[in-house]
Amino acid sequence: MCTDATHGQEPGHDGIGRRALLVTGAAGALTLTTMSFASAAEGSRSTRTLTGTLPPGAPDFVYLPVEVPRGVREIKVSYTYTKATVPAGTQNNALDIGLFDERGTALGGKGFRGWSGGARTEFFVRADDATPGYIPGPVRAGTWHIALGPYTVAPDGLPYEVTVTLTHGAPGTAPARTYPPERARGRGRAWYRGDCHVHSWYSDGRRTPAEIGALARAAGLDFINTSDHNTHSSHAHWADVAGDDLLVMLGEEVTTRNGHVLALGTAPETFIDWRYRARDNRWAKYAQEIRRAGGLVVPAHPHATCIGCGWKFGFGEADAVEVWNGPYTPDDEISLADWDNTLVSYARSGRRSGWIPAMGNSDAHRDPDRIGGPQTVVLADDLTRSALQAGIKAGRSYVAESKDVEVAFTASGGKGAHAGIGERLAVDPDTPVTVDLRVEGAPGCTLHLVTDEGTLFTSAPLPDSGTGTATWRTTPSYAAYVRAEVRHAASVPGLPGALAAFTNPVFLGA
Repeated sequence: MCTDATHGQEPGHDGIGRRALLVTGAAGALTLTTMSFASAAEGSRSTRTLTGTLPPGAPDFVYLPVEVPRGVREIKVSYTYTKATVPAGTQNNALDIGLFDERGTALGGKGFRGWSGGARTEFFVRADDATPGYIPGPVRAGTWHIALGPYTVAPDGLPYEVTVTLTHGAPGTAPARTYPPERARGRGRAWYRGDCHVHSWYSDGRRTPAEIGALARAAGLDFINTSDHNTHSSHAHWADVAGDDLLVMLGEEVTTRNGHVLALGTAPETFIDWRYRARDNRWAKYAQEIRRAGGLVVPAHPHATCIGCGWKFGFGEADAVEVWNGPYTPDDEISLADWDNTLVSYARSGRRSGWIPAMGNSDAHRDPDRIGGPQTVVLADDLTRSALQAGIKAGRSYVAESKDVEVAFTASGGKGAHAGIGERLAVDPDTPVTVDLRVEGAPGCTLHLVTDEGTLFTSAPLPDSGTGTATWRTTPSYAAYVRAEVRHAASVPGLPGALAAFTNPVFLGA
């Protein structure tokens, strides 16, 4: 039996919403006219539909309140919006969606129940289950909010339609939630390979956790970090993927309108809000929330060209930065150069702490995206969350395009002193220093040594075996740091070839 069904515009809505849009909350969010439901018989369904048009210049988030009565088993939401005909180079319509429960929409996310962005046109939530991206749990009485995110709006506006269906009845039983362990069977202090930026079907990916786990193992990885956009809903679905041979850390890709950041290795069920811009001066608070939850703060693809992807919050809160994201492209080259500039500034400041290490990840979503392409290779005391985080934060790592590429890089000088990647060789300014680089698995690539003075050494192409070495001598007065790059042959004359690997620096000088 279906009762209390209504379709059409909600009363008081005039198309662009001048009477139905009310200013509320932080960051200039807007609230639509409330959609109300009455109590109904067990087993029945009630449906309401709201239509309207969001104008150009709409705020980042528009909330549709839904009055949910007692005795509701499930809330289901579907939506559509119209793509416009726009001139070339003009942004077309794109509308994201999510859900907050009766605890409200305040920043911090106490009421957060899920987010699918633009990846799904419908979702449901009930006690025993939910659409991927959403959090199972009881549908309690009160004012819920559907969150609409007009990502881009065409010049003539964004027409939308939202339909809400409530199923009345007794709630189901919430499922037990288990999480992957924080330790796997390691090799003691060793180099461990990982990919800390992967997407599953719990956001806009197309792979299940099990499929990602299988691909990670095939890529030779020892660890991964989950990073679905703006939701922690996948956290309880990785326990069966983890094993003695694969550590699964939990996290989130916090996807703001002014850039994306990885919350790397947070405690289970940690949710980091994303509803702010750089001008709102809220980022430092949420960076601290990531750290309080045991995670690292890693800005992702800082120079990516997609809308809202470029990082605008600065790097004062960063524990590391994702310099290489997926297949190597010009924006990665820009990120690498920008990161190198921070090393120059640090090295010449006279400080002995506070530099930002680099890492690389696949950002894989679906076929043919390659899990582990690239991968960060970390020197850690064991295969545990805390040990890997310590290695990443210290910069004891290099980035490789695949499991086939191995890099060994050290500097030595003085009375037997030596330092490895991410470390400091503490010798006097005029002490002779020998830098040694060994690479395997990079046929045809050239080896490069980069300092604060620029690239000061380039080798001949490696043989078909892919194995080669380079030795270079310098002093701390001439090179404040040295780092290594392994590059493919250039595909465009005059431009550098794509990376096969690069290391964090070895710093020189007392």
